[in-house]
Amino acid sequence: MTAPSTSMPVAGLVPAPRQEDAPADLLVRNAKVFTGDPGRPQAHAVAIRDGRVAALGDDHDLAPLVGPGTKVVNALGRRVIPGLNDSHLHVIRGGLNYVLELRWDGVRSLRHALAMLREQAGRTPKGQWIRVVGGWTAEQFAERRMPTVAELNAAAPDTPVFVLHLYQSALMNRAAVQAAGFTRETPDPRGGQIVRGRDGEPNGVLLAAPGALILYSTLAKAPALDEADKRTSTRNFLRELNRFGLTSAVDAAGGFQNFPDNYATVVDLARWGELSLRIAYHLFPQTAGQELADLKRWTEMVKPGDGDEWLRLNGAGENLTWAAADFENFSEPRPELGAFEPEFEKAVRLLLENGWGFRLHATYDETIRRDLAVFEKLAAEGLFPGDSRWLFDHAETVSADSLDRIAALGGALSVQNRMSFQGTAFRDRYGAEAAAHTPPVRAMLDRGLAVAAGTDATRVSSYNPWVALHWLVTGRTVGGTALAPAGTLIDRETALDLYTRGGARLTGEQDVKGSLREGWYGDLAILSDDFLTVPEHAIPDIESVLTVVGGRIVYASAEYAGLDEAVPPVSPEWSPVAHFGGYQSGARQASLVAEAVAESEQHRRWRVARGSTPETPPSFIDPCFEH
Repeated sequence: MTAPSTSMPVAGLVPAPRQEDAPADLLVRNAKVFTGDPGRPQAHAVAIRDGRVAALGDDHDLAPLVGPGTKVVNALGRRVIPGLNDSHLHVIRGGLNYVLELRWDGVRSLRHALAMLREQAGRTPKGQWIRVVGGWTAEQFAERRMPTVAELNAAAPDTPVFVLHLYQSALMNRAAVQAAGFTRETPDPRGGQIVRGRDGEPNGVLLAAPGALILYSTLAKAPALDEADKRTSTRNFLRELNRFGLTSAVDAAGGFQNFPDNYATVVDLARWGELSLRIAYHLFPQTAGQELADLKRWTEMVKPGDGDEWLRLNGAGENLTWAAADFENFSEPRPELGAFEPEFEKAVRLLLENGWGFRLHATYDETIRRDLAVFEKLAAEGLFPGDSRWLFDHAETVSADSLDRIAALGGALSVQNRMSFQGTAFRDRYGAEAAAHTPPVRAMLDRGLAVAAGTDATRVSSYNPWVALHWLVTGRTVGGTALAPAGTLIDRETALDLYTRGGARLTGEQDVKGSLREGWYGDLAILSDDFLTVPEHAIPDIESVLTVVGGRIVYASAEYAGLDEAVPPVSPEWSPVAHFGGYQSGARQASLVAEAVAESEQHRRWRVARGSTPETPPSFIDPCFEH
């Protein structure tokens, strides 16, 4: 690219570019930049070249980097932050199912939720199910209650409806009970209950008692997407995550996510350069009794670090052996685990001897202590601490002693805002004092432990990171219940660090990701409202108005609408997402009509991007000046 002449004026930016400066691909100016870099915490402009941050400074400082091909974005004085990184998000599984789901995330009344359900029943074709899967709790509704089976039957008399509520229960209308094949003869699965009426027939309620397998195995009976729609679904889900400023995620794997089959979609998208989110993924043995064989096979197939900056293997977990998992259901007593240590020790040894890191689902301190005893036994052989990254997920009731033991073994922690959705149930069972320190994030940080934050979306919590950030700094549930006192909370900059640099530490990318620094990934978000100053109650309503990953504009709204990359229209056409979108923020609920009008423009841009319309997209124009 030829450098611009020094005689060419650039409106709004002086001086003109110097001959020796290589132009940036993208320049964000007139911004309040929170860099996340303690050495240089603030700036007003960011330049990105070849996917990396080229420079930070004032508008004047970066003016020489504007060339003929530079996209210049005027942030209009808004807050700019490093791209968010969810350290525990089931992004791969979520992407494969996103367009099939009716999301109640953010819906503020049960009346509205049931109206959505009724409307969706009118467009869902015969043979398909309506699925409300995670991201909501009864506390968020004005009515403060769940729907009833009778209400589901009334809203959708003929279309199967499956409504998942946390790890606790699921509701099914009459049509769904029939579609799932449940009868009076169907036995209760281990750890679950099919609730029945006086006549012995299933009444549409499933209970995790305490295991959630009954919930997810029933959901798995619903029809799946074909391969083309899985790709479309995943791309639209990633776009939805970009909407909130997410630029990275660590996929925690999970049940019904087989390797390599269920990873094929993101692998293909990475190969085609169509990911808009950086993903580090884990591998999770699916079959009890076969875990060691699976782990051994995987260590011979792949190794952590395989991939690139967009898609890479990070390790094993969040389960290594099924017997060691203590899936939480705070409406039920803590599960008592059997003698899992012998097989668990073999799994950990196998991974460490092959240079694999891992993550472990562990809700309760009773489980964590038993895991640590295995690790300390292996530490005597020199396997801990080692070069392999390992961490505990969740750790809601981890004790001070266990935190010290984790630190001694070189471990880390990934915490999620499950208490935003389940905090009241936890408090009712274990008391207000226990709930005030669940999980003890401040105590983790005080010990110098590496801590990252995330959501555990999509089947329990919402994927909206600002709901999680709200919980981190306020200690309040989505229904407004205060759980944690001020002394146990963290400030907003610390919370943001857990959502940026924290996730990068868990994937070994802390030297290239999580802050805005020269030479680091060009990942950032321009926010609709300033997280550092907005009133606490408004934090969950924050969105990104422009999200950049590797210098690519992957999401744009407000003044920047139309500047992002095109994604394929939601398919199939009857998809709930095609009509309602994803997270229902207050602003989004008010703009549904405007989005419907804009849908035709989205289709046009997709056709242009695919080359089916002989039309050249318009050149970029800064909202405040032309160049």
